[in-house]
Amino acid sequence: MGGSNFAWGNARNKFRATEKWSEVFCIVGLLVAAVVLYGINLGGLALRDWDEGIVAQVARDIFHAPAESLRWLYPTIAGEPYHNKPPLMHLLIALTYSIGGVNESTTRLPGAMLTAISVPLLYGIGREIFPQRLAAIFSALIYLTLLPVVRHGRLAMLDGAILCFFLLMVWCLLRSRRDLRYCLGVGIGFGLICLTKGILGILLGAIAFLFIFWDTPRLLTSFYLWIGLILGSIPVALWYAAQFLHYGESFITTSLVRQSFERIWTPVENHTGPPWYYLLEILESSWPWLLFLPQSFQLTWENRNLGWAKLILVWSSVYLLAISAMTTKLPWYVLPVYPALALAGGAYLAEVWHFPATKSYPRAWVVILALLAVAGWGGSIYFGFFAPTREADIGLILAAVAIAMTLGAVLVARCDRQFMGILFWGMYVSLMLLMTSQHWVWELAEAYPVKPVAQMIQNSGIPEGEKIYTSYPYNRPALNFYSDRQVIPASVDNLKQYWQQDSSPYLLIDPDTLEKLALEQVKQLGTVPDWMLITRQRA
Repeated sequence: MGGSNFAWGNARNKFRATEKWSEVFCIVGLLVAAVVLYGINLGGLALRDWDEGIVAQVARDIFHAPAESLRWLYPTIAGEPYHNKPPLMHLLIALTYSIGGVNESTTRLPGAMLTAISVPLLYGIGREIFPQRLAAIFSALIYLTLLPVVRHGRLAMLDGAILCFFLLMVWCLLRSRRDLRYCLGVGIGFGLICLTKGILGILLGAIAFLFIFWDTPRLLTSFYLWIGLILGSIPVALWYAAQFLHYGESFITTSLVRQSFERIWTPVENHTGPPWYYLLEILESSWPWLLFLPQSFQLTWENRNLGWAKLILVWSSVYLLAISAMTTKLPWYVLPVYPALALAGGAYLAEVWHFPATKSYPRAWVVILALLAVAGWGGSIYFGFFAPTREADIGLILAAVAIAMTLGAVLVARCDRQFMGILFWGMYVSLMLLMTSQHWVWELAEAYPVKPVAQMIQNSGIPEGEKIYTSYPYNRPALNFYSDRQVIPASVDNLKQYWQQDSSPYLLIDPDTLEKLALEQVKQLGTVPDWMLITRQRA
């Protein structure tokens, strides 16, 4: 009997070792795949206006300021106090500047790597809530290959970091159901969210609490959970207290009211839309995984008495309702809902994987995948051969999508479950091709390129700190960053007034505006296509 017990124990140890190595392989594999996808070609394109340009300016101010200036605690933008968001991400970018210099790659690297880390974190959440590993793997792969998550996660914005910190908080919350020590991680995740995007932490924290209230209410009475939250909240409270003591009521008015709560009822920069704005955003950008979303949520609703379904329902519904009720609408506000959609999709695809061989797949899958394939082939042929300016890289990207959709449609029609692997691999390759192209930040094509204009401004000899007025109607933070000057939009009348009143005016104007102004004593400091930099000719 002793020999039998020994053999059984040895087999159990081998099984545990195999399980351990399988888990390590999944985590490392997902992390490597994410790091490659999120890290490739980060510096290939200029920074985007608004979020990227503003974040980069604040981070550069922190980087250039001496430590005793406390700029890391009281951030500025172009020398003025910056009250928009807490400076955690700006500090991380400033740190990368100290290592790799000020450039596009170092500006985008912290956010991209944090978003990459969120992929294995989502896998970890799946392992906590699903009985089988397959559903967790499928969830992570769906999340890895969602276009809006990949694209915005690579930009120098705050939203990729929010995804990472929120998934960390949820993972620790799920782990704390078995080990209360993980409650400390819940507080850390909450604190990091608040130090990145302020009051968004209240909404995401409320989602976590609603889930616990529904699923594991005993945790709400846990001493460890509240200690963890208090410890995580202390740095947040100290930072806000320091800002209030330093700036007074102006900080409260700007940071908490105008930049946070006021967005609920007032649109920022006319960014508004109907209540279904974010549903349309999901419908437009979640293919091909949107194909399985109706069945995914049907399965979730049918299992709403289980923990995994409760988490998905609370997460997706509460967050979508909250942001849909806001007046300000911006595409990246919807990013935190995508992990919940990925979990729902992963649960359903795991069910499909175990369908009996005799069960057929919905005919609509074949039709929709075929339509996506036709659209992909049509776009590839057009951009490759018939577009006014041939875009071979766009044609190649669309061809990769078309191949995946074509093979997927064929395998679905044959009731072959390998269609999932084809879709995962095809989307990953397509996204990789997109990220290595010159098109992944497509907003850059909406206005003139900033880098040539910024180089002209830098070469003009205009002193630092001088303001430049431009005939372009919109503010361009990316131009301010690259030129290291403040370029301010102005009307034709204001440009004329500025020219007359200032002894050394600097104007960045287009030829048509210059003709309308009919200025005298003009000295040209530089020119690029469609733009010229001028000042007054001194006597």
